[in-house]
Amino acid sequence: MTAANTPVPADWKPGLVALDIDGTLVDFSENMSPMVAKAVAEVTAAGAHVVLSTGRSTFGITRIIEMLGLASGHCVASNGAVTFSYPPVEITSAVTFDPEPAVRMVLAKVPDAIVAVEVIGRGYRTNKLFPEGEITGEMWLESVEELMREPVTRVIIRDPQSSAEDFVALAEELGLHGTNYFVGYTAWLDLAPEGVSKASALAQIAGTLGVAQADVLAIGDGRNDVEMLQWAGRGVAMGQAPDSVKAIADAVTGTLAEDGAAHEMAGCFGFTL
Repeated sequence: MTAANTPVPADWKPGLVALDIDGTLVDFSENMSPMVAKAVAEVTAAGAHVVLSTGRSTFGITRIIEMLGLASGHCVASNGAVTFSYPPVEITSAVTFDPEPAVRMVLAKVPDAIVAVEVIGRGYRTNKLFPEGEITGEMWLESVEELMREPVTRVIIRDPQSSAEDFVALAEELGLHGTNYFVGYTAWLDLAPEGVSKASALAQIAGTLGVAQADVLAIGDGRNDVEMLQWAGRGVAMGQAPDSVKAIADAVTGTLAEDGAAHEMAGCFGFTL
């Protein structure tokens, strides 16, 4: 099953452009193509709102804002559990949940997994250290029992010995009732409050900005982008996205290496790269 690759209507200009970060704007070393930066500048010059929408925490987004030269705006962090405006960074919403039931279910199947919970704007409380370079911000080592003592916005489950496919199967097997879950390219499972996703956060921001759902362009490459791509008036998957992500998108653009996001924005707004 593949995306329909619906062409951009000739008279349509998005009022809001929601952009995933990793795999859409930058690679995993945070290298950004000049063409992507130029495209975002053209979009903002055209008067559209650019909203970064990512699984990253707040402190992992500010550098990307600077790289893009965005002067002000809104962002979706932590897969929708947190939203903020800038400058300065001000948390506009934070949805929490009780992590204990889901964490215990996962650890029953993957007892040696790394478990981390988000501390908004600072880092993570975690039971073990992550592989180097995988996570940013401050870290505090605590027992699993301590990690589950209070409601949180986000839980990360990581098992360097497993694969992404293992975690997809695990999540489907467990069901994880009471949470929303997102599986990354590696064995990385994000748990969020039930009903919370990039889409739910974008709906809130679009409402604040007075932009209709039909006038939202969203571009992403990961399994955590599915809800966002389905919700947006036009949802576009990057060329290297998993087939399951491409299948639900309105269209598929080029890969990150091919500046796919930049070309999609140029096609929608009618500028030349």
